[in-house]
Amino acid sequence: MTKYIFVTGGVTSSLGKGIVSASLAKLLQARGYNVTIQKFDPYINVDPGTLNPYEHGECYVTDDGAETDLDLGHYERFLNEPTSQANNVTTGRIYQTVINKERAGDYLGKTVQVIPHITDEIKRRICRLAGEGHYEIVITEIGGTVGDIESLPYIEALRQMRNDLGSENCLVVHLTLIPYLEAAKELKTKPTQHSVKELLNSGVQPDILVCRTSHPLTMEIRKKLALFCNVHVSAVIEAIDAETIYDVPILMQEEKLDQIVISKLHLDPRREPELIAWKSFLKKLKNPRHKVRIGLIGKYMELQDAYKSIYEAFVHAGAVNECEVDVVQIHSESIIDELDLLEKLEGLSGILVAPGFGERGIEGKLNAINYVRTHGIPFSVFAWVCSALWLNLPVMCLI
Repeated sequence: MTKYIFVTGGVTSSLGKGIVSASLAKLLQARGYNVTIQKFDPYINVDPGTLNPYEHGECYVTDDGAETDLDLGHYERFLNEPTSQANNVTTGRIYQTVINKERAGDYLGKTVQVIPHITDEIKRRICRLAGEGHYEIVITEIGGTVGDIESLPYIEALRQMRNDLGSENCLVVHLTLIPYLEAAKELKTKPTQHSVKELLNSGVQPDILVCRTSHPLTMEIRKKLALFCNVHVSAVIEAIDAETIYDVPILMQEEKLDQIVISKLHLDPRREPELIAWKSFLKKLKNPRHKVRIGLIGKYMELQDAYKSIYEAFVHAGAVNECEVDVVQIHSESIIDELDLLEKLEGLSGILVAPGFGERGIEGKLNAINYVRTHGIPFSVFAWVCSALWLNLPVMCLI
């Protein structure tokens, strides 16, 4: 029977649910399990394809052409497995499906409600993914923060699945924040207590607490969290700030997160995680022999997540070649004439021109491309087909 793991977040957003989910999946995969991850986003957009990059970061496109959340990029990079439309579902897509069924008469004239119709569709999406890939473990990351109105249907669906499947087949990992007050020189657990209380108000008891922190958790802090959040002290996991996101699986292994999950889900441990290749990658990443400076020319430079996969591609390419890639951010709107180009491109080993919607910043990108082509500087170009058609230019591909 497929086992289900849900990852929720509390206290604040951007704690790294996607990285924790991917790290846990990596550890379980390294033990020999067939694992996949999916992301449920609580916004009403049908997909992130039309969202402003400043609003939600990059739009990650999967092999089947689905426009999805940037966390799916992390899933693929950690697991080395392709994702698809089934791995990212939004509230907009859930409601669209339910409304289409209602219009087609599938509900036989019944009043369509959040419970059971919306929650049933959420559960169907979770279970369908397991069936499609014959996965042994499905990890579901629930977007947003516990307490958000828009996340309530997903928390309710989680509660129902837990009742349907039993605690031995369904587990909840709650990612939370333990802030450090500089004035008091101490870590505070109260925000986490309130976050877990909010989850309990929805009928869900977390099994594991993963605590983001800038300072190590003492045993006293762990016991306090266990007492007030109703979890075993061994299930209080420290997620201290890491040098790189690729350190997180190793840190989670040291905290025995995978062992606790296996124990609570009554799984066969099979073997210790095989992470030789992962550690080799980390060693090369942290001990480069060379260094290059690459210019990234784009129009959304204020938000690094807007070009997340491009930055990560540089990380991976650099590590494989034992080379540190220093990415120099260049806003395309700041490139007006050749003097700008001389100033901004000086000393660069190459450039990459990033994608963007609309005409804003296009002139600066074209000026940069013309300059590097005529001066023999290596470059790559990402371009949307729509931008090329709008400019009446031949479509550019990744070189």
